[in-house]
Amino acid sequence: MSVKQRTIAAPVKVSGKGLHTGVDVNLTFQPAEAGTGIFFKRVDLEGQPMIKADCDNVLDTNRGTTIGVNGAQVATIEHVMAALAGMQVDNAIVEIDNFETPIKDGSSRFFTEALEKVGIIEQEMERKVVSIDKVINYYDPEKKVEMIAIPSDEFKVSVMIDFETEVLSTQNASLETISDFNEEFSKCRTFVFLHELEFLLNNDRIKGGDLNNAIVFVNRAVTQEELDRLAKLFNKPSVKVLRKGILNNVDLYFENEPARHKLLDVVGDIQLAGTQVKAHIIARRPGHKSNVEFAKMIKQYIVEMEQKRFEPPFDLTKKPIFDINDIKRLLPHRPPFLLVDKIIDMDDDRVIGVKNVTMNEGFFVGHFPDEPVMPGVLQIEAMAQVGGIYMLNTIEDPENYLTYFLKIENVKFRNKVVPGDTLVFSLQLISPIRRGLCHMKGVGFVGNKPVIEGEMLAQIAKKNNL
Repeated sequence: MSVKQRTIAAPVKVSGKGLHTGVDVNLTFQPAEAGTGIFFKRVDLEGQPMIKADCDNVLDTNRGTTIGVNGAQVATIEHVMAALAGMQVDNAIVEIDNFETPIKDGSSRFFTEALEKVGIIEQEMERKVVSIDKVINYYDPEKKVEMIAIPSDEFKVSVMIDFETEVLSTQNASLETISDFNEEFSKCRTFVFLHELEFLLNNDRIKGGDLNNAIVFVNRAVTQEELDRLAKLFNKPSVKVLRKGILNNVDLYFENEPARHKLLDVVGDIQLAGTQVKAHIIARRPGHKSNVEFAKMIKQYIVEMEQKRFEPPFDLTKKPIFDINDIKRLLPHRPPFLLVDKIIDMDDDRVIGVKNVTMNEGFFVGHFPDEPVMPGVLQIEAMAQVGGIYMLNTIEDPENYLTYFLKIENVKFRNKVVPGDTLVFSLQLISPIRRGLCHMKGVGFVGNKPVIEGEMLAQIAKKNNL
């Protein structure tokens, strides 16, 4: 069952301090058109550069996930990304006026609440979801980190943590469906050990930190003098260590809140793969580095899967996306010069079309009577018609437009095409469509054999009589 893409219904702002810099930050979620994805926009920088939320743009994973391009960066994006995932938002522009997102209470809660406040709307374009059909495994023996994705009917996450201390040893958390995220995980806060906190404080690494945005675990004996110093640093009357080895700055929402927060981080970081997946992700001792590396593995798997869709063997038995009647509504060509019978697959930058070659074709009368062969120029024309269907499908009122060749190059004929062959054309964009110009590379197959390949540049133009 197909699901529509979603964006937010209206802009909404979240303000606070950056964890590391301590500066005031304003973050505004903006709606975005279908097919946009998630982008961060540095509105405080010249030109207001946009940074795609993508694992290939990750610059740093030390105590948070930082993305950047061409010198523009945004730090600690994982809680924002988790909130967008929990709200099932596909398209949004996240405007931000400083280097890092507001830390708030160290969870996704305030971002989730902001998105809930303005609401979510469906868009016309279908959401792309990829089903993982094999086991994907990441392992870091040095840090004892392991992440696995196994096939599943929906997106699930299971996390196990073990810090091998008395105050925080083994914990588990599981997300059975993304619709449970907001209630069960979005408010779960980050955590830190006291010795880590002291190091960060001494090195001026958490200027925006206070005892309200982290659970602090105390895994060693601590003096009253140290507690008094912490209270002063974080503007608290006093702090003390509770029986469970936790500072009394916050109350736990769940006994396994640390594991739940690690799951939150996994959800946020995995979104950087760029495509939603159906898989059960199992993570043992995950961190931002492993999350991002695993997201890269998932992204690479998706790229390979998408490529296979457009390579032989093709499933010629599945229901076509466009049958011959649909094609006649898009293309002005008619028999005997309509050389495409159906379109069996199409995505944002690729298309597959089928031409059934029969002895009834008029050109076989003279090419060649004793040894019929489909003319190469007609193979090129058939390939061009497949590309034309792709182009016309990208615009409104396609019946008012035509496509014209501007250039054909690098054409190679590798095998004969004869009556009885099923000629399958697989075309892919070489560059995005701009100003009505479409540049594609195509390969024609009979069975698993390539019979023709070439590059074509075409232009969409309005009909002269309009």
